Amino acid sequence: MPITQSAKKALRQNSRRRTQNLVRKEAFKDAIKNYKKLIAAKNTKEAAAELIKVYQALDKASKTKAIKKNKASRLKSRLAHLLAPKKAS
Repeated sequence: MPITQSAKKALRQNSRRRTQNLVRKEAFKDAIKNYKKLIAAKNTKEAAAELIKVYQALDKASKTKAIKKNKASRLKSRLAHLLAPKKAS
C-alpha cells in the first residue's frame, strides 16, 4: 500500500483512469461486434449507420489514450473494407 500522500493520490488516479479506459474499450468492442453481426447478415444500410458509431467510439478511445492512434486507424480501415463492395478482378 502507498505510504506517502503523493503515492496515495497516484493510486486513486490510476484506478479512476483504469475504469474509464475499460469503459471506452468495451464501448468500441461492443460497437465492432454489432457491426460485424450486421455485415454477416448482409444488412448494408444498418451496417453503414453502425460504422459511424464504431468510428465515434474508436475516435473517443484514441483521443483519451485508451488505445493508440494507429490502432484506431487500423481498425477503422479494416472495418470499412468489410462494407466496401468487392471489385471483380
